[in-house]
Amino acid sequence: MAQKKTSHRTAEEKAATQAKREARRARTERARAEAEERRKAAKRKEQLTRGGLIAGVLVLVVGGFFLVTNLGSDKPDTPPAGASGSYGLRIGEADAPKEIVVYEDFLCPFCGQLELTVRDQLDAAVEAGEVSVEYRPLGFLERIDDYSPASANAFAVVLDESGPEVAKAFHDLLFDNQPSESGPFPDDDQLVEWAVEAGAEEDAVRPGIEDMAFEGWVDAANDAASREGVNSTPTVLVDGEVVEGETLQEIAAQMVG
Repeated sequence: MAQKKTSHRTAEEKAATQAKREARRARTERARAEAEERRKAAKRKEQLTRGGLIAGVLVLVVGGFFLVTNLGSDKPDTPPAGASGSYGLRIGEADAPKEIVVYEDFLCPFCGQLELTVRDQLDAAVEAGEVSVEYRPLGFLERIDDYSPASANAFAVVLDESGPEVAKAFHDLLFDNQPSESGPFPDDDQLVEWAVEAGAEEDAVRPGIEDMAFEGWVDAANDAASREGVNSTPTVLVDGEVVEGETLQEIAAQMVG
């Protein structure tokens, strides 16, 4: 395990970091206010139309999975080094007999449950050359908290700076330490600490984590997933086919069966 380096940061740098955090919190609060206003408007419309179908629902829970949209970002969608062309991290041999794709959000509790259910078996299957797995982290749940896109961005930063092996270890730590949807939510310092625990160098990953360096890439991943018809997490594909199941156990069985 890499030793954590001490970071000597000036008062100005700390103040700038705090300002960025406050700006992100303000953006999230605005998003929540806008979502609440749209919810009220939808409710009024529902009352007027006596139960007609309502367009523009922001967050639904159907069968235990989250259906979501995203706010968008004006940052460039430059990919991190080592990322696949489909906004993910692929592990395992490209010509493995079985190909699995997992769309996930580090804040989604069902994603966390699925991950902890199948991780050991998937890792073993990858090691044996039987399976390749592509993890596609999303920032779908920003309306719950900006930890959702922040953790996806942190994953991209670690991948870019430290490579696939460290990024996979960081991916696992994010789920091992997944916060409750009601918080408290890990801050940038905690994300940096986990990145270092995974094997990254603090000085290499801290700037990108604090500055949301890959926010545009995360947003582009959200858009690409939506274009593919993915509007819930987790969504799993096995050999290009979406896995259907009423429970996480049924989905897990098809992944590792």
